[in-house]
Amino acid sequence: MVLKPQDIVVALKLCADDTRRSYADLSTELGLSASEVHAAVRRLTEARLIDLGAKTVEREALQEFLVHGVPYAFPVRPMETVRGIPTASAASILSGRLGAAGELPPVWPDSEGGVIGSCVTPLYPTVPRAARRDPALYALLALVDALRLGNRRARSLAEGELGSRLQGASSG
Repeated sequence: MVLKPQDIVVALKLCADDTRRSYADLSTELGLSASEVHAAVRRLTEARLIDLGAKTVEREALQEFLVHGVPYAFPVRPMETVRGIPTASAASILSGRLGAAGELPPVWPDSEGGVIGSCVTPLYPTVPRAARRDPALYALLALVDALRLGNRRARSLAEGELGSRLQGASSG
């Protein structure tokens, strides 16, 4: 069993909103097929990131994997200049706490995006659309991108914010 990038997107969606959803609903919201969502949940269960019996995300384990595994399993480097949606340190969740260093902001390529920046390949091609539809998911995905490509300060801020959001959502 090998986790795939879309598995992370599914896990984050499940954390962003504790409302129980069918595979079909998740499929529509994430732009994945129902079979892709089902396979992602199976892989996440095998990786002990979801407890299928309790139908819950193992938030501490997920956080540990996001911080220590995702940057190595799904690394990213900014590429060419594109129009898109701000992510990582350029997303609103972190941008107010990090000063701009005079470089182009990291963005997911998206024709509907309003920012010109350095292209960052999202975890899955449907991420920009899913993020536009769900602000809580967008914040989590942007934080994960800060872990994937951020400098030490951005990573540290993202790690703390991610922990607060993952653990806060589980108790609220």
